[in-house]
Amino acid sequence: MNIQWDAEKYTADFSFVHQYGASLLDWLEGERLTVLDLGCGNGALTKSLAGRGHQAEGLDASGELLETARRSYPELRFIQGDAVRFQAERAYDAVFSNAVLHWIDEENQPALIANVYNALKPGGQFVFEFGGHGNNNLIHEALRQEFTRRGLTYRMPFYFPTVGEYAVLLERGGFLVRNAVLWDRPTELRGRDGLYDWIKLFIRTPFAGMEAALTEEIVRSAVAALKDPLFREGVWYADYVRLWCRAVRS
Repeated sequence: MNIQWDAEKYTADFSFVHQYGASLLDWLEGERLTVLDLGCGNGALTKSLAGRGHQAEGLDASGELLETARRSYPELRFIQGDAVRFQAERAYDAVFSNAVLHWIDEENQPALIANVYNALKPGGQFVFEFGGHGNNNLIHEALRQEFTRRGLTYRMPFYFPTVGEYAVLLERGGFLVRNAVLWDRPTELRGRDGLYDWIKLFIRTPFAGMEAALTEEIVRSAVAALKDPLFREGVWYADYVRLWCRAVRS
């Protein structure tokens, strides 16, 4: 799923994406690794990887985000490529990925895993986090109800598996799962219109081809319906559930 990103807004208002991902860096085992940051976005975590002594490169499909990454970290190498179709120019000790894999359609996950496998040295590690089963369930359910009220069908734009589901895919693809966890992570959203802004930035495909006025009506209605569960003490939250994993190429 490739979308056009507002790189400036993404970096300014949704920095929590890479900030939360920083904790996942501790799951990488070893020093001075060659690492591919898969779906590197604005390059913030690629820079963090390099700051830990790793030889890090970033890959992303978004030209807008890569422009920001190259401008911010000109000393690092960034490559434009699709996670499902890229061909690594060399073998890496590790592939790292933060908040990316749920954007890949379920039917394309085996191709993604094969790509990562081929990009790794024997014994190389795949460390990643993404949305797991139940991620943003309240938000998607509110949008689904608003679509249904208008005689429309809401199609889930993301892939949110359980640990068991994804472990099976990894092991079929030649990986041995070493660590995996699924956990709730309610996430604070910035600003008075935090949830509205989040939906407008991240949930695009269900609204493709829809008139702007109807899109606005649906989003505003969903936000209003979510005020009770997701607005607390003047702050909006998103009901994130994350899947973290470390798997090794066998």
